[in-house]
This record gives sequence, structure tokens and C-alpha cells, in this order.
Amino acid sequence: MAGHEFSEPADRKRQVADPTTTPRAAEEPRHPCDPAFRHGVVVGFDGSTSSERALAYAIGMAHRSGSGLIIVHVANRLPTTVWAGCEPPVFVDVPDHRTEVLGLELACADYLTEVPWILVERGGDICHELEEVGREYSADAIVVGSTQGIVGRIFGSVAGRLARRAQRPVIVIP
Repeated sequence: MAGHEFSEPADRKRQVADPTTTPRAAEEPRHPCDPAFRHGVVVGFDGSTSSERALAYAIGMAHRSGSGLIIVHVANRLPTTVWAGCEPPVFVDVPDHRTEVLGLELACADYLTEVPWILVERGGDICHELEEVGREYSADAIVVGSTQGIVGRIFGSVAGRLARRAQRPVIVIP
């Protein structure tokens, strides 16, 4: 047998499943998060001018509160059609490689030396993913930049949608 085997102390009681009860549904797996970043500041970052301003504000906020900075990049997922012989098309998520570039830029940035930080990549709806990361890290606040342009006016800004649905304070930087 590979590995090590540790015997259980005699005074420790093991819980045994009761065969007469119905099994409970498995709990959703929770993403492990570094305890050093619990109660930190979450900031949405995509490299745009407004997200750079949000990042600058979030750095100051994390520095003043003595907490960590959780930088979140929600990657674009591009649906791609793939043909496999005569099979119907399959939709495949092609990841956006912008996160790698942003991570390298952030790693070389002098202004991030003031606070501990991590970069978290997610894919999906921006509002949902920012709130989900905030929940996982029990964040004190979420900082986002305001949406500029006609797209934000037509479809609604990320900041506006996030402020309406978030379970923690949302700070919108113009």
C-alpha cells in the first residue's frame, strides 16, 4: 500500500451513516480561498481606463484598511462552432488570453507593492462572477469602474446591475 496509514485514536468516535435515512444531496463544492484575503477588497479589472481608476481606488482602500486586494478579471468566452464529421455542431468555450497579459502587467506594476494581491480569472456574467468572488472571500466591498459609451446605455452598465443585486457595498468609480 502506498502512502502512510495513521491509526485513529480510540477516544475519537467515527460518525457512521444511518442506512434508514435518505441520503442528502451533496453540497456544492466551494472554491478554496486564501485566508489572507478574507474580508478584502474585490475589484473588477479588464485593463480599460475606468477599471484602472477603480484599481487605483481599491489599492488605496485595501492599504488603508490593512486588507488584501482581490483583482478579478472576467474573461470573455467566445462560442465557437466545431464540426466533427456529420455530427451536429458543438459549442466550445475558447478562453480569452487577456488574463495572462493582465497578470504579467500587474506583476510588473510598482503601485501594487503596497498591498498583498491576487488575480482571479472567471468566465461568465461579469456581475454574477464579481458577486460570487465577493461572497467566497467575504469581501468588505466591490469596486468597479463606470461603463462608458453607448453599449452601457443600451444594455445597462455592469456597475448599475451589480449595485442592484450585490449583497455587499459596491463602489463605482467614474
